Amino acid sequence: MSSPTASAAPLVEPGSFLTLHYRLRGPAGVIIDTFAEKPATLSLGAGELSPAVEQCLIGLPEGTHTTFELPAGVAFGDRNPDMQQWVARKLLAELGDPDEQYHVGDVVQFPTPDGQGSYAGAVKELGADAVLFDFNHPLAGQPVSFEVQLIGVL
Repeated sequence: MSSPTASAAPLVEPGSFLTLHYRLRGPAGVIIDTFAEKPATLSLGAGELSPAVEQCLIGLPEGTHTTFELPAGVAFGDRNPDMQQWVARKLLAELGDPDEQYHVGDVVQFPTPDGQGSYAGAVKELGADAVLFDFNHPLAGQPVSFEVQLIGVL
């Protein structure tokens, strides 16, 4: 009869549920950092992380603490000029606070067409009747450092 052996740490697979700390850093500094907060819990493949970032996690054992360096454009795609859009101030007033004052660099949440979610746009330019928003991910077209500490894998 064989003796029981200690099972190896579970590995991250597509569809795994993960509890982890992670930090995304671009050339300008940290964009997302959960290390000072409660760890994140997510399902791999549910779109909570970019596919390229998720791919870094596949095969890692629970307990891993590592950093990946992703070249420009890999983590969140290239910057798309079509993702910059002028939004009429009249529409902004209808969607939110009509007295809102916008400033370059502000990040504004917009509802999705189905009303079930939201997406963000950064103010790039102010016009008299409209505001130019950039809906690209802040790290699009940039090299990204992805640090992860896998706490749990289910």
